[in-house]
Amino acid sequence: MQDRIVEEYEDVLQNIESVISNLHRVNPALLDYDVEGALETLIADYAAEQRGRTPPERDLPGARGDVYRAVRGICEWRLGRDTFNGHFLEEGDGLKSVDEIAACLKRIQKSLRRWTKEGGRQGYLRLIGQYVM
Repeated sequence: MQDRIVEEYEDVLQNIESVISNLHRVNPALLDYDVEGALETLIADYAAEQRGRTPPERDLPGARGDVYRAVRGICEWRLGRDTFNGHFLEEGDGLKSVDEIAACLKRIQKSLRRWTKEGGRQGYLRLIGQYVM
């Protein structure tokens, strides 16, 4: 049985996992650890925003920074704050709230932890690479 987040936000989860999978294709040395660190930081950023605070400026190094910037970019697009491929989302196009984006990031984090434990240092990345184009 799928959980509510997967059922309700499948499109957002696919957007996020697509950018992660694309980064892995470009950088086969990318590890689940790098993705985990980026997700942790993004979750903290959106949690700060949920509390009415401005998240600090981030300059994460290396692969972790690449994942952070790519995933943040797609999240900001889904929030209607930024463009993706030159396109802004508008009302009715699937805009999401900060709460919804945070829930999606936490769901991906849960999956990442499970598949890393089960499949090793790239268990999650190998899994999503099979399903995400």
